[in-house]
Amino acid sequence: MAFEEKRAWIMAVVTVGAYAAYLALVLGRADHTPLTEVSYVSTMLWTIGSAIAAAIVLQTVIATASPQGADKKDQRDREIGRFGEYVGHSFVVIGAVAALGMSMAELNHFWIANAIYLAFVLSAILGSVARIFSYRRGFQPW
Repeated sequence: MAFEEKRAWIMAVVTVGAYAAYLALVLGRADHTPLTEVSYVSTMLWTIGSAIAAAIVLQTVIATASPQGADKKDQRDREIGRFGEYVGHSFVVIGAVAALGMSMAELNHFWIANAIYLAFVLSAILGSVARIFSYRRGFQPW
């Protein structure tokens, strides 16, 4: 397995895990409280920061455990990486448009922040899946 494919797997798994933890914590606090009144900012910041740290640590561990190819990228790796970024960025744009619409509708900050966070999560997952499929099924540049 190429090192860049391992990085895509790490990103996908860490992103799903961090977002699941965030949802569990926020929804767990909403027992008899409306969601818009639940404290979410610190939880969101901690889960995002923890996901970034976990991805860095896991990539370092993988690079240390199997150093062959960890510091090398060929043309195929660069093209697959670019393709994954292009695919993933579609959700960033969708999230930005959704957040813009929500702010124009004067919705609560809770919904706007969570729409943006969800867009980033979907972007990371979709970009990682595109990379993994490109490595597994082959990649044909357009």
